Amino acid sequence: MEHKKTSSTRRQALEENKTLNKNSDKVIDEKFKNIQFFDPNDLIQVRYEMLRSNKKDAVSISEASKTYGFSRISFYKIKKSFEQSGLAGLIPSKRGPRSAHKLTDEVMGFVNALIKEKPDIKSSQIKERIKVNFNIKVHQRSIERAIKRAKKKQRKI
Repeated sequence: MEHKKTSSTRRQALEENKTLNKNSDKVIDEKFKNIQFFDPNDLIQVRYEMLRSNKKDAVSISEASKTYGFSRISFYKIKKSFEQSGLAGLIPSKRGPRSAHKLTDEVMGFVNALIKEKPDIKSSQIKERIKVNFNIKVHQRSIERAIKRAKKKQRKI
């Protein structure tokens, strides 16, 4: 199925905004083939049209998902996000943890005290001490990054 070409500047803007539909080739709705306004590369537009087709045109969830290149599970997630946040809910959110959520100020205070007490302590040893004292399983590399960030902050002050 051949889609009309998106201008390179628009495509670049969509990519920069992280709203480029990487599965635009899976969008098989006729509007996206024949009408200039509809762009299969615009993820927000595709998501909206998928939800609209289900609600206004009474297209089944399975059919809407297939027509717009999503799984049923994705449909339900997109729908929930849209119901909670409106159009902003159609914008893809950053994946994964937003911060070092296990390494709280309390834990980092403990880590800093360990380092002060024993400057040559290894991150694997710190990991074990955190597990024993806080009952938290933290990846060794997360500890190393947190220590590096803390040192960087101290240099700036």
